[in-house]
Amino acid sequence: MYISEITLSNFRGFEQNTIFFQDGMNVLIGQNNSGKTSVIKALGLLFDSEKNKRLKVEDFFKSKELSNMKLVPPKITISAKLLESENEDIYSDDLALIGTWLTKLEKPYEAQITYEFFLPDKETEDYVKKINDITNMDIEMFWNIFEYNFINKYIYKIYIGNPEYKIIVDYDILKKFDFQFLSAIRDVERDMFTGKNPLLREVIDFFIDYDIKNEKTIDKSEKENQIKKRKKEFSDDAEVLIAKLKERMKLGKEEMLKYATATGATGNHLNPDFDGKILDTEMYSTLKLIVEDKSGIKLPATRNGLGYNNLIYMSLLLAKMQKNSSIEYLGANSKIYSILAIEEPEAHLHPNMQYKFLKFLNEHKNNDVRQIFITSHSPNITAAVDLDDIIILSKNISKVIVSYPGRVFDNTIEEDKKSKKYVQRFLDVTKSDMFFSENLIFVEGLAEQLLIPVFSKRLKYNLIDSYTSVINLSGRYFDHFLKLFDETREFSIPKNIACITDRDPQRKEKIKGKKYKVCLPIFLDVDNKKYEYKKTSNKLIGKYNSNRIKIFTQDEGSGCTLEYQIIFENYKNKDLFNNINFSNKDKILEFMSYIDKIIEEDISKEESSQEIFKFLNAGSYKDEIKLIYDKITLSSENNAKHILAGLFLNSIDSKGEMSQELASLLEDENIEFNVPIYIKGMIEWMKLLKK
Repeated sequence: MYISEITLSNFRGFEQNTIFFQDGMNVLIGQNNSGKTSVIKALGLLFDSEKNKRLKVEDFFKSKELSNMKLVPPKITISAKLLESENEDIYSDDLALIGTWLTKLEKPYEAQITYEFFLPDKETEDYVKKINDITNMDIEMFWNIFEYNFINKYIYKIYIGNPEYKIIVDYDILKKFDFQFLSAIRDVERDMFTGKNPLLREVIDFFIDYDIKNEKTIDKSEKENQIKKRKKEFSDDAEVLIAKLKERMKLGKEEMLKYATATGATGNHLNPDFDGKILDTEMYSTLKLIVEDKSGIKLPATRNGLGYNNLIYMSLLLAKMQKNSSIEYLGANSKIYSILAIEEPEAHLHPNMQYKFLKFLNEHKNNDVRQIFITSHSPNITAAVDLDDIIILSKNISKVIVSYPGRVFDNTIEEDKKSKKYVQRFLDVTKSDMFFSENLIFVEGLAEQLLIPVFSKRLKYNLIDSYTSVINLSGRYFDHFLKLFDETREFSIPKNIACITDRDPQRKEKIKGKKYKVCLPIFLDVDNKKYEYKKTSNKLIGKYNSNRIKIFTQDEGSGCTLEYQIIFENYKNKDLFNNINFSNKDKILEFMSYIDKIIEEDISKEESSQEIFKFLNAGSYKDEIKLIYDKITLSSENNAKHILAGLFLNSIDSKGEMSQELASLLEDENIEFNVPIYIKGMIEWMKLLKK
């Protein structure tokens, strides 16, 4: 069995939410105050038999509607459903454990447990009278009155099966659940470094003589005899130590106790003396956890780094859970279902340690620990687990929205299966950041990734302040990722997504077997007899038009790539391009000056043609410009700008290096620069979303 879902009603930030869980690993992520810790707290209220289950006024969902609360006192309800697991056969005690909790007998069986925190019926009449006697009461006043007059009268009950039947849980059965919780704020050094500590003491007591306890070839009786023999040997050795200690105290004891005779304490022939024995269990307190380096130097574990000590502590916690589930050690007191909950395991762990720790937990789920719940802010954590294991909590004003990246994809559709595999493979740390940002900008490559933040600053939009991340998909793979955020899909993630993509027009010769190739905008539709044209090869354009997802690209018929658009809209800015490295720089800068001359002197296309050709190096680009020049219907100015942009695009040796240089230059706000129009459109959309 496993906890398949939990429903939270009027609990903390949850008005009414159901959260679905996986059998095994569950990683809850989200922004601060999205409810991650509250989910763990709710699980503890149901399954942690050791903790106090009373709640406070702060634990209620603070509804702004007074009308209902004037008639009915607020109530917190937390209900969990347990479902038969696929590997149920290896856990033979599961069904027997929760047999009285069942709500569905057919396979897979279902069971339910419900926690309620409520005002008893006998107090309801007084509640309604007092609340309704107060006039002009606002919501803040209500909660103050509620806390002062009624919270102390609230009680809790835990029901099993259908909660309408009000069947109280058997707490002996609840104790069969082992709920271990490691909070985000923890002092592991205090909790584990000496045998006086209960955790370390418990673990030592279970694993002492483990060579005998774990021996499969001898029966229980023989194990007990061998352990008794070792205890006897230890006791005999300890008696020698006690005797030596008494010998050393012989003279001092007489001096120490002489006053007993003087005061009459030895009356009735009872003389004080010293004696004792040492049990092996009493020696645990003398043991201290240490670390030993390669040279053999031993240091107290307190000298170890916090990250390593956190890992050591978590390993001891797992060892304790192993002990708790041992029937041989605990008999009828052994636990049957183990739950491990960890808040922010990334605390004190560097990225590689986070990854290794998550890998370890993944290997031990359904074995040493039946179900694991983790809350995290770390992209390294989400990158280390399966997509199906991730649960995202988002806060929309006062409403919590729960999303499941793995469930967005329909496993019966081949294209969805392909997308899910792709997203899973590429959820490295950088792309995992998409789960933590409020807004996302998806881009095709490094150039956009480097330049978008700089462009945004120039337009007075700070990506950091608006919790916006630029995610480089390293290609035109938008569709795979956009499925995660498509609001038409169930379980999708509610984020605003801007996609920056190139038009990349194409053409192909009208000859059988020819394929489409890149076509610069100036060549579009100039020879329809010879070529077939596509004003864009980008299938993403026009595909999405939702409130959440917007596609931004260059204008149809004149746009091509980001680099092309940059010089097309900054053709007068010679100072800027003089500080960027690319081929043909002198010719391009001279060409930019000539465009100014075309504009100032109103030179016609015919007059400028021969002059323009001089700026082009011999090659296919120049040959084709000459060939189709008369067919181009653009004005002389736009004609020259497009030829310049094409020449520049062909002159870039490395788009990444060029973008890096340009980004560094544009950090200086005194340098003039026109942000490409389609990028401006994206930023304006983001600004409106912020409002």
